Amino acid sequence: MVRQVLLLVVVAMGVAACTAVDTPGTGALPEAFAHRVATSEVVLLWNCLQPETGRLRVVGEAQSPWQAQPIRFLELQVVGVDAQDRETAQASGKARDIQIFTNQRSPFQLELRTAGTEVRFDLYYHYQFENEWDSEARLAGPPMVGPRLFAQTRSELARDVCSPTQHLAR
Repeated sequence: MVRQVLLLVVVAMGVAACTAVDTPGTGALPEAFAHRVATSEVVLLWNCLQPETGRLRVVGEAQSPWQAQPIRFLELQVVGVDAQDRETAQASGKARDIQIFTNQRSPFQLELRTAGTEVRFDLYYHYQFENEWDSEARLAGPPMVGPRLFAQTRSELARDVCSPTQHLAR
């Protein structure tokens, strides 16, 4: 009898461990975002909101769906640009998590006070990731088995991120 109860408890714990756990963050499904941009390491999904006149809020999530190595230190900056291609306003922020692992979602939010002369908003983002180094490169250091991994910083730009016709997620 004790064995059966113990077996039942183990099976119940195993089933509970396999159930889906909601990832903390914005709580929104990827389909809830209107805009999307992707590189070979990271996918950004976001919505542009205007909570009041003179303010822009960019709310979104970063995902790492393809890479085995984590994305680190994702930083974002939204910049307002006027008709003469001059910056009128800017706001910076970071993803909530320092490291974004494979299939993990990390929320971000940027709050921008606009000047009112903006014709578009551009999104700059940069992050670190580890990529396999060229196997023929010779580096100083102790001998190692297998490839060496080095952190590389990648910077990207998405133009006109709040446009109703560009960077659409659907």
